[in-house]
Order: sequence, then C-alpha cells, then structure tokens
Amino acid sequence: MGIEHSTAKSFLYAFEGVKTAFKEEPNFKIHTAIAIFAIILALLLKFSPSEWAILLITICLVLILELVNTALESIVNLVSPQVKQEAKIAKDVAASAVLLVSVTSFLIGIILFVPKILSILTF
Repeated sequence: MGIEHSTAKSFLYAFEGVKTAFKEEPNFKIHTAIAIFAIILALLLKFSPSEWAILLITICLVLILELVNTALESIVNLVSPQVKQEAKIAKDVAASAVLLVSVTSFLIGIILFVPKILSILTF
C-alpha cells in the first residue's frame, strides 16, 4: 500500500498535478482558456441553473480526460521508454478519448450558446 498522508496533503498533491499539467501540457492550457471563455460568456448570457450544470459537467469532463491522458502518457513513457506498438496504442486511444469529449463539448457549446446569442441578435 501507499504512504499515509493527511487530507490536506492529498489536496496539495492534487493541486500540484493540475499545476504540472497546466505548465507542461499545451492542450490543457488551451482547454482551460476555452473553459474560462465559456464561463464568462455564460455569465453574460445569464445561463439558467440547468444550463450551468450542463456547461460545468462538460468542462470538467474535458479537463478530467486531459489529466487522465497526461497521467497515462507519463506512465507509458516510464514503463516503455522504447517505442512499442502497445505503448503507441495506449497513448493513441487515450488521446482519442480527449478528442471525442472535446468534439462533443463543442457540439454541446453550440446547443447551449447559439440560441441565446441568436435571441440577442434578433431582439
């Protein structure tokens, strides 16, 4: 088993992981910037509670999968420093999960934002 840590230390490790991903993963930065933009736009468009729930779950799914992808890539690099077909498959499949959730989040964004923007433009 692992070393016992206090709850506070566990939170510090978790924040360190987010900080590392933000610092070392360009896609995590991009997804975070898009998330911040979407949140600001949702505030301006006065999203309903249900729209907020959908938006926040969607944002979290993208960021969570990006973090899982980063962790999996690090583990694969550690256990398989040489290029191997199995390592490539693991990395490619994890990356495709991020791609799939990103495309889905884009479509959800269209569903959430476009009608509100169009209603403002058409008065």
